[in-house]
Amino acid sequence: CHRGGPPILRTLMDTAAGEGSDDAGSQPCRLDGFAPIADYAILGDGRTVALVARDGRIDWWPLPTMASPPAFAAILDPDHGGYLELRPSDPVFRSARHYVVGTNVLRTEFTTSTGSVRVTDAMTLGGSGLLPWGEVIRRIDGVSGTVEMVWTVRPGTRFGTVTPWTETHTSGGIAHVGDQRLGVQSFGAGEPRITPESVSGSFTAELGSSAILAITTADAEALFFPELRDLDHHLHRTISRWTEWTEGLRYDGPWQDAVIRSALALKVLVFAPTGAIAAAATTSLPERIGGQKNWDYRYMWVRDSSFTIDALMALGLHEEVQSAVSFLLNAVSRSASDLHVFYRLDGDLNTDNAETDLPVPGYRHSTPVRSGNGAARQTQLGNFGDLFDTVWRYVSHGHDLDNTTGQMLAGLADRCCEKWRSPDSGFWELPGVRHFTISKIGCWVALDRAVRLADRGAINDSNRERWASERDTIYTWVNERCWSNTKNSYTFYAGTDDLDAATLLAVRTGFARGERLAGTIAAIKRELCEGPLVYRYSGMQAEEGAFLACTFWLVNALVQVGDLTSAKQLMDQAVLLANDVGLLSEQMDPSNQAMLGNYPQALSHLAIINAATAFQQASMRADQPIASLVVDYRPQQRTQSA
Repeated sequence: CHRGGPPILRTLMDTAAGEGSDDAGSQPCRLDGFAPIADYAILGDGRTVALVARDGRIDWWPLPTMASPPAFAAILDPDHGGYLELRPSDPVFRSARHYVVGTNVLRTEFTTSTGSVRVTDAMTLGGSGLLPWGEVIRRIDGVSGTVEMVWTVRPGTRFGTVTPWTETHTSGGIAHVGDQRLGVQSFGAGEPRITPESVSGSFTAELGSSAILAITTADAEALFFPELRDLDHHLHRTISRWTEWTEGLRYDGPWQDAVIRSALALKVLVFAPTGAIAAAATTSLPERIGGQKNWDYRYMWVRDSSFTIDALMALGLHEEVQSAVSFLLNAVSRSASDLHVFYRLDGDLNTDNAETDLPVPGYRHSTPVRSGNGAARQTQLGNFGDLFDTVWRYVSHGHDLDNTTGQMLAGLADRCCEKWRSPDSGFWELPGVRHFTISKIGCWVALDRAVRLADRGAINDSNRERWASERDTIYTWVNERCWSNTKNSYTFYAGTDDLDAATLLAVRTGFARGERLAGTIAAIKRELCEGPLVYRYSGMQAEEGAFLACTFWLVNALVQVGDLTSAKQLMDQAVLLANDVGLLSEQMDPSNQAMLGNYPQALSHLAIINAATAFQQASMRADQPIASLVVDYRPQQRTQSA
């Protein structure tokens, strides 16, 4: 199967403004009903996210929020998961797509032997934020000739927990999925045909014609059916609101297109009611086809928070920064004696996050499919560092903490002093416990930032000397026990020569500099890299794909040791790993560049932004002209197997 087309990363100055494609695209395909992960684009409204394949089918759409059971989940269950299909009736067609510039509104052009048609997909926004209902609009415009089109709305069983059914309504059709109701309306897209399991239709698109297929949703409440003029207004308003948001981004440096698209992807992953940012929009997309590393990522990880603050602040996204920090500190304050690994997007601490295996086939038959995440029960000492680094970055930008938060953080610093000597499950959430290097470095970060916060008067300083003393002890401990003279590198954990790409993160915290950092970079490049891709830690080549964020961590580390030439070369290659609409998953198979893991992955896109901004800042300090560093990205045809 085609990988998802060329990397079309358009700039905000693109005079085409997203109107049409310069490429007829390629024939989408599926293997046993599954599209390649890279074939998906995303739609979102601040509550939930839908995944749209290159063949026009929406295969993932949880309702009413991205953490809810999915009403449409064909990506994990082609037979019973449910989907929303819109495509040419002729099975032989080509498709090319892009986002309307500066937005998360998708345009796909389908070309058949008789003509071409453009589909504009949007999950629409309200006038002052979220709509009171959920709404997906699919507008179909004839571009040339004539194209016979078909569409189907077939809800799924929510992983075998409900039996969907449909009924006729004066405004169209209604599909019932448990407590969810979906209104289906056709304006010029053919008369809806209602069967017990689906609502469908067909029509002919021709030059100059226009039609709209709309799906509105309600959660155990009254269901709203918009008029045609309202839908057209909603679509234009959504484009306008996305464009206005993007124009407010503060970045004018190398790889601008990739940075802007990453920011737009992250915005889709923000759960607007609370400000929490999901690690990914999906559950159980595998890290290896047929493997069992299939996890639920629809939570906000403390681990990701400091990366998030870095990226958002660098782009001037102050509202998102405030929302994310407020959510995190509020959630932590309610569980302060037990710092959680992650938190639910709605902030609820009382709901069980137990990991459950579901009776679902899984993406390309990779099982189990999971709801919930068992890592919630782990001890991950690095979370102390992630939390304190987040707070320090927030305060160091001139913001202020309240007294209650300051007292809570002082108590957590004391807790870190007590716990840092214990083994834990580590950054990578492994089933066993060890003295992981990056976990100890995380504890060093926590106490170092606690001292800085105390010196700034942001938190209670009564135990400052203890924090400073334990910080220095950790530094010595790591450099004595987690360093390999054989590898000339920091190691995965104490007493081994194995390597961990996460130790590259020591550079952004200030723990590692100079020769030891350079040695660690060299060892990781030698043992964990395959082309521009980087595996998480020793031994993973046989178990999973390369972890995409690690590539951008390596770029950042190269920047910090002053090797801007190597950093630029790697970054140039890395941004081209994104699919045709600029999105990245969690991992990638180095043998064929097939995307793996949950999608889109916040950590991958955060890493792009942070690497690009670090490079920009270092280049300015080195007095190198930024203009000479910008790469001219042109679509390149690439294919791979599914």
